[in-house]
Amino acid sequence: MINRKLAVAVVIAGLSLSSCKNEKKESEENISEMNEKSANLNTAFIGTYTKKEGHVDGKADGILTIKQDPETGNISLDKTMAEVINPSFVKLTSDNKYLYAVSELGDKDGASGFIHSFQVRENDSLYEVDKVSTEAYAPCHIEIDKTNKFAFVSNYMGGVVVMYRIQQDGSLEKHQQLNMPNSEKSHTHSVSISEDNKHVYICDLGLDKIWIYDLDAKDKTIKKNEMESVSLTKGAGPRHFTFSKDQKFAYSMNELNSTISVFKVEKNGGLNLINSVSSIPEDFTEDNSGADIHISPSGDYLYASNRGHNSIAIFKINKENGKIEHIGFESTNGKTPRNFAISEDGSYLYAANQDSGDIQSYKIDETTGKLDALGDPTAVPTPVCIEFLN
Repeated sequence: MINRKLAVAVVIAGLSLSSCKNEKKESEENISEMNEKSANLNTAFIGTYTKKEGHVDGKADGILTIKQDPETGNISLDKTMAEVINPSFVKLTSDNKYLYAVSELGDKDGASGFIHSFQVRENDSLYEVDKVSTEAYAPCHIEIDKTNKFAFVSNYMGGVVVMYRIQQDGSLEKHQQLNMPNSEKSHTHSVSISEDNKHVYICDLGLDKIWIYDLDAKDKTIKKNEMESVSLTKGAGPRHFTFSKDQKFAYSMNELNSTISVFKVEKNGGLNLINSVSSIPEDFTEDNSGADIHISPSGDYLYASNRGHNSIAIFKINKENGKIEHIGFESTNGKTPRNFAISEDGSYLYAANQDSGDIQSYKIDETTGKLDALGDPTAVPTPVCIEFLN
């Protein structure tokens, strides 16, 4: 009897041990699978608003991250990486070493706006190394030159653009300050740099101009181009600017009259205005303001976001003359789309709906350029800017 009980106990113990080993193995396999899946996801940093302003009710608490599955295009909200007030625009260096973020403050918030410097560390975490004044209020855009040695910030208030030298640890040293004429009316909204790193273009929404500068390779300062600026229609409000893939043409998204202007880029860096086309349907009569503009990696299609019509406008680019032909609109299924991003492989587009608090994902048809929404938008508090790690 005792021997039987002992035998049964041994069998049960053996089965139990075997079961534990199997469970441990399954657990380890699950963890390994999860880690592998996580490692295959792409990360994007999200610029946000964190407090109530005249034009927005900020709900976020700083710079956020989302994760993207490159196979399906689906995204999910990850975590807050840094607590910054109104980090409405974020920008990575091309080597992914540093992330810069504005702190969009007004004249009631302090002595100026700020730009924060972060080192991008393991697991895409951010380590703050610097915070410096932008010398004016409402900084709204950051650009990095092609050598990752200089950062430019545009202040919406006061017409001030500041150029910083990027130090070895990612911190910033003020290098040059540009003050646009008529500071009360000037609203500098963005800086764009040509692919050869020779020319700098500043969109001035308040003065309806795009200012043109040359980046001097010797003393590393920017100086006025022989063509000082190009003027747009009064009330156009140039906001963001981009180049065709071959750099022969350029395009500005004009906020105030909801148009896209097409330019021929001259050899000296000057701009020759070709024409302007509407970014909204002819029969749309409600309020709208243009926001962001990007070109597909293939160079075939141009996309622009509309706040009010709440859409992404889609255009086909004629590579011979630079002109664009409208081929459709796609709803962002949310309210007030600000910036948007196209995945590096050109397969997906992501639109940040500021006021509905979400990001809409799309699959891009590379043959037609049209967008196919991937389900419902993903909840993200007050998103403004989307910046993918390369």
